[in-house]
Amino acid sequence: MDEEEAERGGSGPGCGCKGIRSCLLCEGPAPPTQGDDHFTYCPSTGLAEGNESSPFAGWAFPFPGVFVMEEFVSEDEEAEMVEVMDRDEWKPSQSGRKKQDYGPKVNFKKQRLKAGCFTGLPSFSKKIVAQMEACSVLGGFLPVEQCNLDYRPERGSAIDPHFDDWWLWGERLVSLNLLSKTVLSMSCDSEDSIQLFPTFSNENGELNPPGSLTQNSGKQGCSCLLSSRLVPSKEVTVAIHLPRRSLVVLYGEARYKWKHAIYRRHIQHRRVCVTFRELSAEFRAGGKHEELGKELLEIALSFRGTPV
Repeated sequence: MDEEEAERGGSGPGCGCKGIRSCLLCEGPAPPTQGDDHFTYCPSTGLAEGNESSPFAGWAFPFPGVFVMEEFVSEDEEAEMVEVMDRDEWKPSQSGRKKQDYGPKVNFKKQRLKAGCFTGLPSFSKKIVAQMEACSVLGGFLPVEQCNLDYRPERGSAIDPHFDDWWLWGERLVSLNLLSKTVLSMSCDSEDSIQLFPTFSNENGELNPPGSLTQNSGKQGCSCLLSSRLVPSKEVTVAIHLPRRSLVVLYGEARYKWKHAIYRRHIQHRRVCVTFRELSAEFRAGGKHEELGKELLEIALSFRGTPV
């Protein structure tokens, strides 16, 4: 999931960094560090649960807008996709990454868009897109752009906290995580607060959701809601663990309220990420740029593309 370009500065030798972005190829002897995440997202409950080593141990809150499917592709499918990608050039990108883009030519700042040299998504993605139909949150998902990103620990590859554009790209961001596990770190800049609830286990050892956070009090068995806690959103970070070959979808609050990032400490081996984006309402049926959207989708779904 790509980040916005910085406006100033230049790149270091052998890298594609600009402005405030940097990697191990262009940094001095003291690279920047990032702190640990406070919460970990649990796919089975939909809760962000406080890590034992954080000040929020024993607390949790609902974290909507995340879908994770493990083993979305097989080992053989993974190896075949990466082998096909490696036949094409990986171009230097920001923060120690390399990339391959399959999409229209866009100027996000001026909100200008044209097909340019876009010839469609690559042929190997046709099967991946078809498999997405089995995901409950991806009904009607039609990708119009694909970005392959290559992360390597020796380059200090990372991606800073950011929002993906929402003038052109629609609500759902879909990424396939290949070759190694990683962590998607979520952070929030809003001025509001998050209501935390104390966590406890039921008789089966399962974490109860906040809506059922009650306890019996006294001999008469009176049910009382456990006390909650308000913390500033800016103080909260959430880790979403992405196993190798897993698919993750961000939508709703996770898409529009929370920034996402991949930090260096979570790139321990080569990682390849394949991200798909859909069109926003402005470029779909009934939107201001419906015809251009149709043209771009027709190109994208031909699956005859090469990197632009």
